Amino acid sequence: MKAQALLSWSSGKDSAWALHVLRQRAEVEIVGLLTTFNEVFDRVAMHGVRRDIVEAQAAAAGLALWPVPLPSPCSNEAYEERMRAVIHRARTQGITAIAFGDLFLSDIRAYRERQLAGTGLTPLFPLWDTPAATRSLAQQMLAGGLKAILTCVDSRQLSPGPFVGRTFDHQFLQELPEGVDPCGEKGEFHTVCYAGPMFAHPLTLTRGEVVERDGFWFCDFRLTDTARSQTVIFG
Repeated sequence: MKAQALLSWSSGKDSAWALHVLRQRAEVEIVGLLTTFNEVFDRVAMHGVRRDIVEAQAAAAGLALWPVPLPSPCSNEAYEERMRAVIHRARTQGITAIAFGDLFLSDIRAYRERQLAGTGLTPLFPLWDTPAATRSLAQQMLAGGLKAILTCVDSRQLSPGPFVGRTFDHQFLQELPEGVDPCGEKGEFHTVCYAGPMFAHPLTLTRGEVVERDGFWFCDFRLTDTARSQTVIFG
């Protein structure tokens, strides 16, 4: 019997590709996308992606969305309390694993493993590799048909002007400065995925304004009416 798993879903390319990779594995079935939202702005934290876009992604992936509202600002204690409630609900649903799209940050992986220790849920890291592997991973994503756009750039690590709101493609990878991870794993940038083999159909997004908040530059995107689809919301 396949293990029933949730996938931690940021709306970006890494979690989207993790879904594609996990669907190739006979031993795991992804049954829902777990996304934390800033409950004040109703957007994915750091990515700045609107909730209706995430709902459309879940619908295109054919999966239930498990939204987790977080206060703003959110303390670590508040985050862990709300995640414990999610873990409890997951166990009552027969779910035995949570998958993450983390690539190589060992401290993040260790934190997730500690949080799930003793809960009955196994952490899965289908994309885990070394820092040197991320350029190859980015190229695999693009070759596989994944399409994404940069929604957030940390101006302390990457100049926002040439990159925020830009398409994640081969030209983008070629123009990245030395020291910037090709997948943005160190927080240099964040993306929203709008097409790829994990979706039954692409989403149509419209670009909005660019704003700066505390050194982070965000490019807003809206879901067009033709891209709206009904999705299942758990919780």
